[in-house]
Amino acid sequence: MKTVYDFTVKDRKGQEVSLSEYQGKVLLIVNTATGCGFTPHYTPLEEMYHDLKERGFEILDFPCNQFANQAPESDEEIHSFCALKFGTEFPQFKKIDVNGENADPLFAWLATEKPFAGFGKGLKRTALKKFSDMNNKKFGDKAYIKWNFTKFLIDREGNILARFEPTVDMAEVRAAVEAAL
Repeated sequence: MKTVYDFTVKDRKGQEVSLSEYQGKVLLIVNTATGCGFTPHYTPLEEMYHDLKERGFEILDFPCNQFANQAPESDEEIHSFCALKFGTEFPQFKKIDVNGENADPLFAWLATEKPFAGFGKGLKRTALKKFSDMNNKKFGDKAYIKWNFTKFLIDREGNILARFEPTVDMAEVRAAVEAAL
């Protein structure tokens, strides 16, 4: 059975990184953007990282510009923005596609293993569903990720525990991470 450790990704400098380097840690893998309404998620993500990294927790940040052109900057510009505005210290990787023919294999696998189950209830859900549906029409059956700040929780053995859409409260995400630790 495949695990997250079977994948290789590129760091923001373009160097290959085997995710097996994170073996034994609890991971939160996130696709992000600098100009998204969910960009403030960087604050609770960094707080979680700061509080829990000594217990074997890592956040792996993958910028993506496939949702309403919300991350048009270069990898270095994105990194500088996140470090300066949100104080992020967790690993940030090369900007990738998460949908379509050029979708990063890691995200295609994550989303196939833990498919989209809806944005939940409430006003955010209604607004986001409309934008997501319009945006993802161009990807057809390869619309793996519905919007920025989708999060996948990975256990210490490299298995997917949960998928959190961006509309999920960050306190719920944190509680799941702490339970996995």
